[in-house]
Amino acid sequence: MDKKVILSGIQSTGRLQLGNYLGAIDNWVKMQEEYNCYYMIANSHSLTIRNDPEELKNNTLKIIALYVAAGLNPEKNTIFIQSQVKEHAELAWILNCYTYMGELSRMTQFKDKSAKHADNINAGLFTYPVLMAADILLYKADLVPVGEDQKQHLEITRDIAERFNKIYGETFVIPEGYIRKSSARIMGLQDPTSKMSKSSNNLNDTIFLDDEPEVIMKKFKKAVTDSENIVRFDPENKPGISNLMCIYGAITGKNEKEIEEEFAGLGYGTFKTAVGEKVVERLRPVQEKYKELLEDPKYLQEIYTNGAEKAREVASKTLKEVKDKIGIL
Repeated sequence: MDKKVILSGIQSTGRLQLGNYLGAIDNWVKMQEEYNCYYMIANSHSLTIRNDPEELKNNTLKIIALYVAAGLNPEKNTIFIQSQVKEHAELAWILNCYTYMGELSRMTQFKDKSAKHADNINAGLFTYPVLMAADILLYKADLVPVGEDQKQHLEITRDIAERFNKIYGETFVIPEGYIRKSSARIMGLQDPTSKMSKSSNNLNDTIFLDDEPEVIMKKFKKAVTDSENIVRFDPENKPGISNLMCIYGAITGKNEKEIEEEFAGLGYGTFKTAVGEKVVERLRPVQEKYKELLEDPKYLQEIYTNGAEKAREVASKTLKEVKDKIGIL
């Protein structure tokens, strides 16, 4: 039986952080035996904000290195750079013509990003979901790992695919959202009401995957909690400590009750140190492999060159099918 197809990716802006690892990449590693996986570095999506060109290039390579260091096997997964598969941009233009302005104007991420980048509200920011739809539909992905903030993008992808299929006959697979039960939603250490972000202005809010162990420990010791000094899961009233419990649970596999019992009567200082130590321990082999890979740019080039070839093989067939159906010679 053919394996189901999964596609996902991370933008090449900023340094990857703990939320990217525990909430996404670590789960991708678990999927590689069961699914036919396409994992991209979404550098075309990164162009909606102004980037330093050299930094964008370096971040792209660093993400490939981190994908592999975290356990993604280039032989079992198609790891590629989005911009190196021209079919993404070409299909996005075609799908723009099957997407309505009203649909795009309702996207909450456009509103959020417009507020953050009021001096650069560009057309790419507005049509971003159409490129994302092209990313998914090119590979006829059955499943797309999504968090809460991406559900709307998946919905518009499904709407576009269904509209096209209705006009021209079965062409695209209608993708489903993939939400792994064990997937961790990691919040900021200084603002535990918001997702941990690689673009946070407060460096103490975010654990970056290339942070040194002593930096990680300092950040956890400074993490915002509350005055109760009891390790108890209560996201509404104790968002800080609840977030630390989520991180600890994601790494150890323990549930909230087990964590509460383990740290009963021990206070926050002990718990923060324990969480920091578990994170340092978990990231150590990843960081070692990551540094090793960055010293071998030829191998990284081999990974993304081979990945782009494999991706183009599939993407070009889908694009040709689309062009044939709409009458483009």
